[in-house]
Amino acid sequence: MKVQPHTMSPRRRSALAGKHTLLVVLSFLALFPVFLTVSTAFKTPQDVQVNPFGFFSSFSTENIVTAWTVGGFGRYLVDSILLSVPSTLLVVVLSTMAGYAFARLPFPGRSVAFYLVMLGLLVPFFTYMIPLYFQLRAIGLLDTLLGVNLVLASTGLAFGTFFMRAFFTDLPTELEQAARIDGATEWQIFVRIMVPLVSSGAGALAVFTFLQNWNNFLVPLLYLPGGSYQPLTTGLYLFLGGRSIDIGPLAAGTLITILPVVMLFVLLQKQVTQGFLSGAVKG
Repeated sequence: MKVQPHTMSPRRRSALAGKHTLLVVLSFLALFPVFLTVSTAFKTPQDVQVNPFGFFSSFSTENIVTAWTVGGFGRYLVDSILLSVPSTLLVVVLSTMAGYAFARLPFPGRSVAFYLVMLGLLVPFFTYMIPLYFQLRAIGLLDTLLGVNLVLASTGLAFGTFFMRAFFTDLPTELEQAARIDGATEWQIFVRIMVPLVSSGAGALAVFTFLQNWNNFLVPLLYLPGGSYQPLTTGLYLFLGGRSIDIGPLAAGTLITILPVVMLFVLLQKQVTQGFLSGAVKG
């Protein structure tokens, strides 16, 4: 008996073609600014002035060198790392511990405490950023790396706790029961058994938090008023103030700002996707 090949109806083919066309158009709109930024950053300054929207009509690293040396983006890059890495580690460590406590440890008022933490997702940062400024100044943490790292970490703890709790909730209770019978302490159960099982979720949270802190503009602008430390976001803003017409170095500075996070996401895309999908299923 000959099997007839499956044929798609004209109406379904038209609908599928329409969806693909829409996706192509949306992808072009999303990627066009990126391509234009890369093209402008690597063109000669003369070509940028003559043909700013021409894609890769010339090649030169002069704009990159200008942004790195004159604009000081090398120092901005180091400051961004000093602000993003410690705050990300704080969020991951504290969120993992809090998520484990709320998911696995039965203590009085656990549900109430968890919902109080979740209120952090509902309160906008703009409502308390001014009182926080005066509090940091009063305790001597204004214009310091420690103070800004603490602020950046505090903005991600509520989501991190909610995210990691979903992973710990889905783990079978037999694991910790068997470990307790063998004489393991609660800390040993957490570190040696539970944490390795939620490593994909912790990795996804780390990447998400790092990207958020790296791109944060308002927190460093408010709480680093002295200019001792300036990440790439505020550095690009300061560079823009003096070079509103010099498009080439501005594009180069923008490229230096976005390139590290793009590379990080490309390298860890699989782990991030798996972590978020697992969290969605388990939540």
